[in-house]
Amino acid sequence: MPAAEDSLVIGGRRFHSRLMTGTGKYPSLAVMQASLVASACEIVTVAVRRVQSQAAGHGGLIEAIDWQRIWMLPNTAGCATAEEAIRVARLGRELAKLAGQEDNTFVKLEVIPDSRHLLPDPIGTLEAAEQLVKEGFTVLPYINADPVLAKRLEEVGCATVMPLGSPIGSGQGIRNAANIALIIEQARVPVVVDAGLGVPSEAAQAMEMGADALLINSAIALAGDPAAMAGAMALATMAGRCAFQAGRLPIRANASASSPTQGRVGA
Repeated sequence: MPAAEDSLVIGGRRFHSRLMTGTGKYPSLAVMQASLVASACEIVTVAVRRVQSQAAGHGGLIEAIDWQRIWMLPNTAGCATAEEAIRVARLGRELAKLAGQEDNTFVKLEVIPDSRHLLPDPIGTLEAAEQLVKEGFTVLPYINADPVLAKRLEEVGCATVMPLGSPIGSGQGIRNAANIALIIEQARVPVVVDAGLGVPSEAAQAMEMGADALLINSAIALAGDPAAMAGAMALATMAGRCAFQAGRLPIRANASASSPTQGRVGA
């Protein structure tokens, strides 16, 4: 298990779990509730537009979650421009207040004009981030695995950077490992790998690389047994974090015997 003092700090707020989850795509609210418990997550992202419109699966969502235990991360899913995302972020802040979190300024910033591949717009994301930081938001931007953009977002005051492992909901795992490693190496804010993870081994891989946290929704919600998968993802996140802290053995070109070579009994 990670050390007790090894907590995740975002925007001055401390969390023990490094696994964030979502609320979309579950077969029912009851399954979602069971999965949130099994994941032991402390941050859950909520699509502001879908809650507002009572989209399928989102009716009664706010009432179904214990917001005394879980920190809401409103997201701007469905926004194609910076202007839309800024408006929805403001609505998300009010949604958090309705849930009893008066001091919640968190927003997961998504600016996605591409409805086919769901890849984020780097220019729109940066524009929206600059404005939201000025307005006092704790901005967690969802981005392609672009080290230059990640650094720029950090410089304008974002609380994290959230590079995708692969396209949203694809389950392709980490297809951008080299770039994510560069982002982790240079970042002075938490790096949260978001999107594309499909199985616990991929979650562990991201954490072993040095990611600070993960956001996983589809892999849990669309699993055969979402609650069981949520528990598996939680264990993988912890295992990967422990492995990163422990430090892996160096990779060698040749074999290295595990047993001592001195003092062997002669043949």
